[in-house]
Amino acid sequence: MATTQASTASATEVLPAEAGTPPTGGADREFTVKARSQRQQVIRHFLHNKVGMTGLIIFVIMMLFGFIGPFIHGVDYADQNKNAQSVPPGTKGYILGSDSIGRDLLAGLMQGVQRSMFIVLLFVVIALPLGVLIGALAGYFGNWVDNVLMRIVDLILTVPLLVVLLVVASNFSSARTPLGVGIILGLFGWLDLARIVRSQFLSLREKEYVEAAHALGASNKRIIFKHLIPNALGSLIVWTTLAAATAIILEASLTYLGFGVNGANQTSLGRLVSEGVQAASTRPWLFYFPGITLLIIVLSINLIGDGIRDAFDPSNRRVRA
Repeated sequence: MATTQASTASATEVLPAEAGTPPTGGADREFTVKARSQRQQVIRHFLHNKVGMTGLIIFVIMMLFGFIGPFIHGVDYADQNKNAQSVPPGTKGYILGSDSIGRDLLAGLMQGVQRSMFIVLLFVVIALPLGVLIGALAGYFGNWVDNVLMRIVDLILTVPLLVVLLVVASNFSSARTPLGVGIILGLFGWLDLARIVRSQFLSLREKEYVEAAHALGASNKRIIFKHLIPNALGSLIVWTTLAAATAIILEASLTYLGFGVNGANQTSLGRLVSEGVQAASTRPWLFYFPGITLLIIVLSINLIGDGIRDAFDPSNRRVRA
């Protein structure tokens, strides 16, 4: 009898599940790991990066200040009030004070952010394609193409960029506008990017997937734009953020030296800083407020660049969910 009960109990025991089969009993549960693409992983890592997110939040706030703020503030920087010249901050309704001809400094900062961002955008639109194209051709084809293109780049790099910008700006009066400054910066700001892309392509063109694409009959154009450039995207994005900060500084330097934005009703952060230097001791708000604004924007862009660089770094994958 005992033997019969033991056999019955053993028959009712649940055998362990075979490997690879989902557990049974109760509600069915399925343990799966959702596959993430490289783009999703990069975005996820960036969103978990405190430095990068801090820079992004600050940058968005500054953009809202520059582009949405004028609609809320409702004051045009070109308006002059003869009864409110050189007014300190918080006086006569001027939150950040006014300059020597009665213009609202807060409105000037908003317009300065707009013009500086326009210059940066124009710089990236011009410099990024030029740098990618020259670097891709040199790195992919090599041989005499690489030698010719890189020697041209080396020749231009022997002259300091600021000196080149000063010479060009001094000989073309049309360059004294945000459009002209952006074009000048873009035409001479792609050199370091070309060297970065070239070094990336020299490494990527030896990969197995490039050889496979050649074997399948893919054209050089398809290999460059469909395979190599997407794999160098991390370096391109990091360069874009860091170069944007450099462009703002270069614009401020040109304006400080008298060769930047110089229109009657146009201004930029660099021009506001340049004009405020002369009154830094008597009217400090004209210098410190534009300078702090410029510093905050450059710092936020650099923080974004650091966050993107860490997100693309394959050795930095340990992120808390």
